[in-house]
Amino acid sequence: MGSLDGRIALITGSSRGIGEHLAKHLAKAGAKVAIAARTVEVTDKRLPGTIHSVSESINSEGGTATPVVMNMRDPESITNGVSQAVEELGGLDIVINNAAILVPGNLETVQDRHLDLIWQIDLRGPLLLMKYALPHLKNAGRGDIINVSSVAGVFPGPGPYDSTPQRREGSFYGMVKSALERFSQGLARELQGDNIKVNVLSPQGRIRTPGNIWAENDPENPTLEFEPADEMGKSAVWVCEQGANYTGHILFDQDVCRDQNL
Repeated sequence: MGSLDGRIALITGSSRGIGEHLAKHLAKAGAKVAIAARTVEVTDKRLPGTIHSVSESINSEGGTATPVVMNMRDPESITNGVSQAVEELGGLDIVINNAAILVPGNLETVQDRHLDLIWQIDLRGPLLLMKYALPHLKNAGRGDIINVSSVAGVFPGPGPYDSTPQRREGSFYGMVKSALERFSQGLARELQGDNIKVNVLSPQGRIRTPGNIWAENDPENPTLEFEPADEMGKSAVWVCEQGANYTGHILFDQDVCRDQNL
């Protein structure tokens, strides 16, 4: 018996990278999993993996997974994806908002359309998914929402600042992630009487996933040596195992694994 037997999860951005490993860890713990993402076929050799390949991998190892097409920019796609997951898996009581994008540039160089893109995918999409999933979580009588954030969401505090160039400027990404964290704690407060937990989980360090190293990977002859996000997976399972009072936490994967001996 797995610790998450009887649980049903939907994980966005789970065709590869962190989302794929979250899905595989939850499935290994006994949850049925909806693999939700846009990717139905590989169009960039640097970004292997589809909703079908991840689902097949989980099913071949004795788990239960179903592929769900979900475009986080499209409210109708989110609604349809939730309905499909509920219909095919029999309900929904775990939602993990993992899908996100980074946009290049600073305030002077950023393209206006990229500002729309990061807000729509990284913040509006997760809000809509939580909204559309909530009736199903309430119907289940329990639930977990885990919003994946980033160290970029940690406020840098007052200056002066280290002027060493950063690998990535995190201002736009940090902006939407800190907003998601703030909303998560507000929602946790709203839902604590409904037996639904809302927590935030972030990778503590860089995880060399396909998306993380995409910009530096060779388009024609890419390395496919990626780093598994096992600490994120173990931490997410642990969060889902906790009682209804474990809500409103801002967590980092390495801390959770160390503190809980995972």
